[in-house]
Amino acid sequence: MTAPLPRGVQPLFDAETMRATDRWAIERRGIPGRELMAAAGRALADEVIALAPDGLVVIVCGAGNNGGDGYVAARCLADRERDVRVVSTVPAERLRGDAAAARDAWAGPVAEWRAGALDDAVVIVDAILGTGAQGELRDAARDAVAAIRAAADGPRRTPVVACDIPSGVDATSGESAGPAVRATVTVTFHAAPPGAWIAPGKGLTGRLVVAYIGIPASTRPDADLPEPRCGRLTASILDGLPTRDSAGTKFRSGHVTVVGGSPGMTGAPCLAALGAMRAGAGYVTLGAADRVADLVAARAPWETLGLVLPDDGEGGLVPAAVPVIVETLAAHEGTLVVGPGLGRGGQRGPVIRELLSAAGGPVVVDADALTAVAGEPDALRRDPASGPTVVTPHAGELGRVLGVDAATVGARRLHHARVLAERAQAVVVLKGDDTLVVDPDGRVAISPGDAPGLATAGTGDVLAGIVGALLARGVAPFDAAAAAVWLHLQAGRMVAEELGHDGVVASDVARAVAAVRRRRARVTQ
Repeated sequence: MTAPLPRGVQPLFDAETMRATDRWAIERRGIPGRELMAAAGRALADEVIALAPDGLVVIVCGAGNNGGDGYVAARCLADRERDVRVVSTVPAERLRGDAAAARDAWAGPVAEWRAGALDDAVVIVDAILGTGAQGELRDAARDAVAAIRAAADGPRRTPVVACDIPSGVDATSGESAGPAVRATVTVTFHAAPPGAWIAPGKGLTGRLVVAYIGIPASTRPDADLPEPRCGRLTASILDGLPTRDSAGTKFRSGHVTVVGGSPGMTGAPCLAALGAMRAGAGYVTLGAADRVADLVAARAPWETLGLVLPDDGEGGLVPAAVPVIVETLAAHEGTLVVGPGLGRGGQRGPVIRELLSAAGGPVVVDADALTAVAGEPDALRRDPASGPTVVTPHAGELGRVLGVDAATVGARRLHHARVLAERAQAVVVLKGDDTLVVDPDGRVAISPGDAPGLATAGTGDVLAGIVGALLARGVAPFDAAAAAVWLHLQAGRMVAEELGHDGVVASDVARAVAAVRRRRARVTQ
């Protein structure tokens, strides 16, 4: 049995979970499906009116309950004396049950999909496909989605209200196998789907509204519903993190050893060290190749310790560095952060493989250390008895490890993060506006993002250091990675409030981490 999502990760309902919840509400709690559909349609209509208080509304309906919601919305809007045009992408006989009843209750005309069906619309309702749809679109649905997208992106920028999830977006993964609707507002019901928060779906969802439609907020233990495995990070992820007390020592606060730096990249390990210190590490050791050790020391926070490592004379690490690093880790049961600014010289591949095999305790693998094992994801897999592993790639680095390009990763972010988590048996932190924290056991935590200030050099190094500090304090790897992502996000937002997004630099983010922790502590005291 796998662990549940930690406190602070708000559950999101994938397609399977949402279907099971609907069945439970209807069959076990006795809530008629037509009542759920009526509430969903009203919520859609409310958002249409808020977005465009007058003018023609074109509602494009598909089969299934998603189409039924659209027909209910049409009736609600007509009752409010709105001009409504309803278009269907499927023959009438395709509708069944509550959806067919909703179509009959509409009683107005329903036109077959055709070119020009969206003409003169001031707002479009996308009720074509719901959370259960997967794969490529076909026939009229494909044509309708392409036309809605063209209207949304065209010179008039016609607003779009999507029902459940923009058609063409996979509600579970955020993937899009072909054309997809770009919504201004997406109205989803009871709980948001993961795909609304994961790119590329996140960029197509627009403003997300979660509408209450009558399903009880909490289910009974006997409901036999799937346990949500995916959720969105919230501030509560910080609650319960270890803090220093008056009887503590620097050793009890955790030791982090950062290994990195190379000619021209001496700042990266220093930023990782600063991130670790501001996240609560008791002390930090900076290990760098002999060639650049003095340069790294000159830029490092004063409080760090230095460790000079054997190199090839040009700043590239050699295998002789491994026992030096391992001995340092063993001295105080430390956590290793390896990769920031490591460069691509020396015998980097053999060094990283040997280090992952020999190191005891938690390890964070970042940046150039990941590139060192390009095409070899299994090289990241350590003996579980040695300690946990967290890897922190961006899309390009994850792609290099798996042997695919960054665009391929970007199209299927959750899929590729899960592949690496399984192959490496490591927690994967796939960085981006929708940073994904993926555990080998299947749990996923998604960052809400919206911190443009983090799009600057060095912020990834800071994040690696934060993860290292929390692991050194004994936090479980999935929880540590998730809390680190939240701290990093909020630090980026905090600095941007003062300096603006374009004025943020990585060292600002590192220094703000402590303030984020303090602010949350005040809230919970």
